[in-house]
Amino acid sequence: MSEPTHLPIPPVADDRLLPRNTRRSLPIALLRAREAVMSHFRPMLAKLDVTEQQWRVIRVLAEAGTLDASDVAEKAFILAPSLTRMIKSLEERGYITKHKDKGDGRRVLLQIAPAGLTLINTVAPDSRAIYDDIEARYGRERVEHLIDLLNELAMLNDDENPQDMHK
Repeated sequence: MSEPTHLPIPPVADDRLLPRNTRRSLPIALLRAREAVMSHFRPMLAKLDVTEQQWRVIRVLAEAGTLDASDVAEKAFILAPSLTRMIKSLEERGYITKHKDKGDGRRVLLQIAPAGLTLINTVAPDSRAIYDDIEARYGRERVEHLIDLLNELAMLNDDENPQDMHK
């Protein structure tokens, strides 16, 4: 009995199956852009021994004050199980505090701690320098416009029509 031969599989030729090549794919373009931006921030976070996800939690809490854990997960784009593990680490490092809601003992409230604010202030000059570099290379107005467009695009999950924002 002879072994089956494995012929190379040709690329998809039917445009209806893959309507765009990967250079024009919105999800892939967004991932490429994210990686291009985050490659500038990762070394700064690595020096602090803080992950991207931990940084997002710290930033969200620094901006919002006290939030329910589920709100933090939503605003920082972190899955709840991952946030649960992260809370312990961030609390042990003194960056955040955690307590039960007095009105509803099932709710966990998170708050930025003084060490978390110190971390934000320590990072601010490096972060600003990274933003300045990106704006110098890409253009401040273009960065602001891109952020506006991305925020509108993110609203596709909302009931609100992004086009209504321009009225």
